[in-house]
Amino acid sequence: MSRTLRAMIALLVLASCGGGESTAPRGLDDACVIVQQRPEYMRAFRATERRWGVPVHVQMATIHQESKFIANARTPFRYAAGVIPMGRQSSAYGYAQALDATWEEYQRETGKHRARRDRIKDATDFMGWYMNTTNQRNSVALTDARNQYLAYHEGQTGFARGSYNSKTWLVQVAGNVDARANMYATQLAGCRRR
Repeated sequence: MSRTLRAMIALLVLASCGGGESTAPRGLDDACVIVQQRPEYMRAFRATERRWGVPVHVQMATIHQESKFIANARTPFRYAAGVIPMGRQSSAYGYAQALDATWEEYQRETGKHRARRDRIKDATDFMGWYMNTTNQRNSVALTDARNQYLAYHEGQTGFARGSYNSKTWLVQVAGNVDARANMYATQLAGCRRR
């Protein structure tokens, strides 16, 4: 086998090891279109619903808000004096925008040491774990997209303290997540009739 052919095969193998799609699916306002384009998403959502009890539409609405379904999403850079890059706003990364420390806690508690934030099945499992923890610590129903999102954004302790009450913008965003979850639930119920 020629060197060029071996190099091309090696590159192809490496490229196939990527974590996930770096671009969002089209039609983010239609749950049926999303899962038709990316059937692996629905498999991941259903597996998380079975394991953790978090409904598919709640997962989808949260991922939409956090990353718009972009596997390698990151927070924007901060700049000093408007031009000098000072690093990213946080360590949030991937579909679920999980912070480094929270992701590491998830990996330790679940034993999923090879889980990756840019892989949809791992990101949804993380969300299920986190939302289940919110349910246990703060008595937030797994179907309550609004309050689950507030706890997801503020952390378990911040949510318990009500830190979101001083952030009107965040309360509005959580309302949007709830509305999107309801919209996705209605759409998903009708997907098979299309």
